[in-house]
Amino acid sequence: MSGNTILLLPVMLPLIVGIIIGFIKNEKQRNRMVFITLAIELALVVYFAMTEGSVTVWHMTNRLSIAYHIDGIAKFFACIISIIWFLAGVFSMEYMKHEQKPARFFMFYVMSLSTLVSLCFASNMMTLYLSYEFMTILTFPLVIHTQEPQAVRAGMKYLGYSIFGAGLGLLGFFFLNTYCITTTFAPGGTLNYALVGGNENLLLLVFFLMAVGFGCKAGMFPLHAWLPTAHPVAPSPASAVLSGIITKGGVICIIRVTFYLMGADFIRGSWAQTALLCLTLITIFMGSMLAYKEKLLKKRLAYSTVSQVSYVLFGLFLLTPVGFTGALLQVVFHAVAKNILFLSAGAIIYKKGSTFVNQLRGIGKEMPIVMWCFTIASLSLVGIPPTGGFVSKWFLAQGALSASLGTFAVVGVGVLMVSALLTAGYLLTIVLDGFFPGNDFNYETMQKKEPNYLMTIPLVILSVAVVLLGIFPTGLETFINSISGVIF
Repeated sequence: MSGNTILLLPVMLPLIVGIIIGFIKNEKQRNRMVFITLAIELALVVYFAMTEGSVTVWHMTNRLSIAYHIDGIAKFFACIISIIWFLAGVFSMEYMKHEQKPARFFMFYVMSLSTLVSLCFASNMMTLYLSYEFMTILTFPLVIHTQEPQAVRAGMKYLGYSIFGAGLGLLGFFFLNTYCITTTFAPGGTLNYALVGGNENLLLLVFFLMAVGFGCKAGMFPLHAWLPTAHPVAPSPASAVLSGIITKGGVICIIRVTFYLMGADFIRGSWAQTALLCLTLITIFMGSMLAYKEKLLKKRLAYSTVSQVSYVLFGLFLLTPVGFTGALLQVVFHAVAKNILFLSAGAIIYKKGSTFVNQLRGIGKEMPIVMWCFTIASLSLVGIPPTGGFVSKWFLAQGALSASLGTFAVVGVGVLMVSALLTAGYLLTIVLDGFFPGNDFNYETMQKKEPNYLMTIPLVILSVAVVLLGIFPTGLETFINSISGVIF
C-alpha cells in the first residue's frame, strides 16, 4: 500500500460500521449509530473535498491495481451522494418503524454508501468496475427488502440487468487495457493513437457498448426495464436513493470512460455519438410518456427517473463544455428533486397508506408541508424558475444548439420541451388535485396527518436547496466549469 492511506477511511467506515449495525437490536441505539456514522461520513467527504490525494491499495499487475484519487469529479459526486444519503437516512429512522427487519435495511443502507464513495474516488478502470459491481450487490437487498414475491422478482430483474450491463463494461475494459496507454483516469483520455490507427470503428463499437452497459444503471433504453419494476417495490427511502443516487453510478462510469479514457475528441462527430444521442432522446420521451400514463405513484416517479436521468446522458454525449455543465447541474437537481418526491410518497404511504395517484385528492390539506415540498420538486423537474431544474435544462438546451449537430440539435431541444410538458402533466396534476380537490370533495373526513420532524426536516432542507441553488447557481456552475475546463 502506498500514498495517503487516510483516503481509505471514508471508503471503509460505512462498510465496517454497517455490518455492526445489522446486529444492533435496540431501535434507539441502532438509529443513533446510523445517524453518527452517516454524519461522520459526510464530514469526512467534505474534508477530503477540500484536499487532494491518492492511494494505491493493491497491485495485481503493473497495469492493474486497486487505487483511489480525489479529483473534481470525485469531489462533486461524493459530496452530493453523502449529503442526500444522510438526509434520506434520517427520514428512514421514522419510516422503517412500519417495515419488517429494520436492522437488515440499515445494515445494507449504510454499507452501500461505502461502495458509492469507492466508485467516486476510483482512480482507474479496475477500481471503478469492482466498485460498480459491489454497489449492485449491496443495493440488491434494499430492493427485495419486503421479501414479497413481486419484490423478489423485481430484485432478480435488477440484478440480471445490472450484471449484464456491467458485463458490457468489463468487455470494454479488456479492449481499453490494450488500446490505452494506461487505464488510470486522465482528463482528455489515455488512448494510444499508435495502436488506434485502423481500429477506430472497433473502438467506437467498444465505447458504444460500454455506454449502453453502464447506461443500464442510469435507466437508458434499451436496458431500462429494471428501474420501473425495482424502485416501486423497495421501501420508500430505498426507492429515493435508488432513483436519485444509484442511477448516478452509471453516470459516473460513463463520464470516466468518455472523458478520462476514450477522450471526447475521439468520439465527437462519430456514429457512436449520434447513436447514443438518439438513445437518450428516445429514453427521455419514452420515460415521460410512460410516467404520464402510470397510475401507481411510485411507479410514475420511477418512469420519471428513466426520463430525467437521460437528460444527464444527453448533455454528456453532446461532448461540449456547455452540455457537460448542463449534465452535471441536472445530476444535482434531479438527485435532490427525485429524493423529495420519493420521500414525500413515502410519507404519504406511512401516514395514509395511499399508493395510487387517484387516492391523493385533498392530500395537500392533510399533509401541507409534505405536499409543498412535493410541489417545489415537481416545478424543478418541469424546469420552472426559480428552481434549479430550470438552470440545468437551460444549459442543456444551449449545449444542444451550440454542438454543431444541425437538425439533430433542434430535434433534441424539441424532445426536451415535449418531455417538460409531459412532466408537468404527470406531476402538477397531482399537486392541483392535492390542494384543490373540487367542490364534490368531502372536507369533513380530513384530518391533519403531517409526519414528525424526522421526515419533514429532510424534505424541507432538500426543498430549500432546490430553490436556493436555482436562484444562486453561480458557485455550482463555477465548480463544474473548473472540471470541464480540465477535460476539454
